[in-house]
Amino acid sequence: MSETTTGAHLSQVWHDVLGTQPAPALWLVWATAAAALLLVVSRPSWRIGRNLVTIAHEGGHGLAAVLTGRRLTSIRLHSDTSGLTVSRGRPHGPGMVLTAAAGYTAPPIVGLAGAWLLSADHITALLWLAIVLLFLMLLMIRNAYGVVAVLVTGGLIFAVSWFASASVQAGFAYVVVWFLVLSGVRPVIELQAKRSRGEAPESDADQLGRLTPFPAGLWIFLFFAVSLACLAVAASRLLSVTP
Repeated sequence: MSETTTGAHLSQVWHDVLGTQPAPALWLVWATAAAALLLVVSRPSWRIGRNLVTIAHEGGHGLAAVLTGRRLTSIRLHSDTSGLTVSRGRPHGPGMVLTAAAGYTAPPIVGLAGAWLLSADHITALLWLAIVLLFLMLLMIRNAYGVVAVLVTGGLIFAVSWFASASVQAGFAYVVVWFLVLSGVRPVIELQAKRSRGEAPESDADQLGRLTPFPAGLWIFLFFAVSLACLAVAASRLLSVTP
C-alpha cells in the first residue's frame, strides 16, 4: 500500500470514527444475536469466547480501582480463563467494595454501552474505542498469556475495522455486543455452582460478603440481576434499528 493510499485510508477511517454508518438490516441483527447465543451455550466456543469475558471482567476491576482512587498495579489473564487484578489502597471502604463488585457486572455493562453506540449507528467508533481500551489495559498486563490474549483480541478488532467491508464490520460489532450482554449470566451461574461445591472461597462475591454486611449470595443475585437488566435494555436498543 503506497503512502498516498495509506493516508487516504487513514483519513477515511477517521471520518468513519467521527461519523455514523448505515444501520444493518433487522435480519442481520437477529442473525448476530443467534450466533452470539450459540457462542455462549456451546461448550467449545464458550471456552474460547470466555477469554473476552475475562478481559472485560478484569478491566472492570481495574477501571473501578482507578476511578475510586486506588493504585492499579497489575492485571493477569490466565489460560484457564481466570484472571487477577491487583490494586493498592485501603483494604476496606467504598473503593474496595466498588472495585470488587465491578468484575462480574463489567461484561454486560460494557455490552450495554456498546449497544447504545450501535443503536446510534457508531459502528466504527465502537471498534476503535475497543482498541483504545485494550491498549490501555495492555499497559497493566503482567503475564505472557495476558499479553497474547489482549494483543490477539485487539489485532482481530483492528483487522476488521481496517480491512473489512462496512457490512462485515457491522456484523462483527453486533456479534461482539450481543455476546457480551448474553454472556453476563453464565459466569454468575458458574460461580454459584463452584461455591456450592466449596471451590471458590475467594470469589468476588465472597470478598464482598466479608467487606459488607450483605452475604455473598445476595451479591450473586445482584450480579445476576444486573446481567439480566443489561440484556433486556441492550436487546431493546439493538432490535430497534431502522435501516
